[in-house]
Amino acid sequence: MQWIDICSVDDVPMRGSRVVSAPGGDIAVFKTAKGRIFALWDKCPHKGGPLSQGIIHGDAVTCPLHNWVIGLESGEVKGPDQGCARKVAVLVEGDRILLAADAFHRSAA
Repeated sequence: MQWIDICSVDDVPMRGSRVVSAPGGDIAVFKTAKGRIFALWDKCPHKGGPLSQGIIHGDAVTCPLHNWVIGLESGEVKGPDQGCARKVAVLVEGDRILLAADAFHRSAA
């Protein structure tokens, strides 16, 4: 797999996110309170809300529009709601965050 270096681990705030632009749409890179790094297309499967603006708790993010809870590891919606946000493969090497290059060559649809 090919990777694209996008930023330093320190560039993503703890329990926060950073948005990376890609041809198919924005990708949200998240850092949990335990320092784990995840990436999802920045689009809630419910109404397309910006997940990057949601609240991170544990290994999940709550969409700011309608409070859907999405697991950061799988992209799967938790609870009674159903759906899945598309994941983007992440690699952390040292203090650098790399995303799968194929995310920059295809659409988010």
